[in-house]
Amino acid sequence: MPQPLLFTPLTIRGTTLKNRIVVAPMHQYAAVHGHMTDWHLMNYGRFAAGGAGLVFIESTKVERRGCGTVGDVGLWADEFTPGMKRIADFIRAQGSVPALQLGHSGRKARAFRPWEGGKPLTREAAEAQGITDWEAWELVAPSAIPAGENEPVPRALERSEIPQVIQNWVDAARRAHEAGVEVLELHGAHGFLLHEFLSPVANQRTDEYGGSEANRMRLVIEVVEAVRTVWPEDKPLFLRLSAQDDAGWGLQESAALSRIVGPKGVDVIDCSGGGMTGARPNSAPLGYGYQVPSAEHVKREGHIKTMAVGLIVHADQAEAILQEGRADLAALAREILYNPNWPLDAARKLGAEIGFDAIPPAGGWWLGKRAQAAKDVVPSTYSPGLGNTGLPS
Repeated sequence: MPQPLLFTPLTIRGTTLKNRIVVAPMHQYAAVHGHMTDWHLMNYGRFAAGGAGLVFIESTKVERRGCGTVGDVGLWADEFTPGMKRIADFIRAQGSVPALQLGHSGRKARAFRPWEGGKPLTREAAEAQGITDWEAWELVAPSAIPAGENEPVPRALERSEIPQVIQNWVDAARRAHEAGVEVLELHGAHGFLLHEFLSPVANQRTDEYGGSEANRMRLVIEVVEAVRTVWPEDKPLFLRLSAQDDAGWGLQESAALSRIVGPKGVDVIDCSGGGMTGARPNSAPLGYGYQVPSAEHVKREGHIKTMAVGLIVHADQAEAILQEGRADLAALAREILYNPNWPLDAARKLGAEIGFDAIPPAGGWWLGKRAQAAKDVVPSTYSPGLGNTGLPS
């Protein structure tokens, strides 16, 4: 039986992934004053130990103003680098590649955590959680247009401020390299700052960063170019886009931008969606792999590798996406939260020629021994339970 494509190594620049399973960046909102905690070590460590080829650390903010909540991770100062290095080193030690997403929340900054309601944060609530720089935590955006009804109005960035905004991305990328991160992603999706500049809804500027499609793309392109001056040539660079946002930015625009940034050093487009006017685009009804068509279109028309995301749940589903050439990488988020050992589980289900040694021996050795000694045992992820399998109770 041929090796499943999901478990065939992939080399991008100087980085080789042992498989094509990616842990997508997922906000944890668990940092303390921008610093990572033991929660992050546990969270990303379990994904690496579970066998994923590439593990993304959540959106990490390039400047203080870019924090979405009091729990956002930061990399806007050198003091954050040791904590990031601790996580990256641990991911690598488990046999996975450490990756990092850099972001800026723009007009969607300064909010309660989602499980706290997600509404605009109040000064009183922030100070009760130890925030002492409320005034510095400013909402900025391409234009003074709120993210929605009853949302605060951000301050439009002055033209003179944009070079420093770009420099913030550069400085954070340098720190990511110093921390040992091997793959970097720029967050240009979900209604955050870079996406706001791309959007004709959020961006009503009249200078060279607004108006025409080419002007609205300018900041993203300049950030890519600037980051590539410090991000090593042999390290991959990803760009996350809301490939469809139902607000004036769609597949045609995403493919056009991909054709521009590809030659400038972007290796993979992470094709997500929505975030400008809602959580997801209405043009992509929620269901298994609902955003895979976006990855397929951008891959074909943007002439670039893509990463598929969005309710990729089952092993055969992920394998089919790759076999059909619809994307180059399959990224999981909530499903791998549900089952951090999903890669190992998928390998067994697909008949991949890898053993339990694909995960660290503290787990793999014991599972291998059980498989040898109790060949009729069916793992819990394979069936609802003994009463539904026909096996003796």
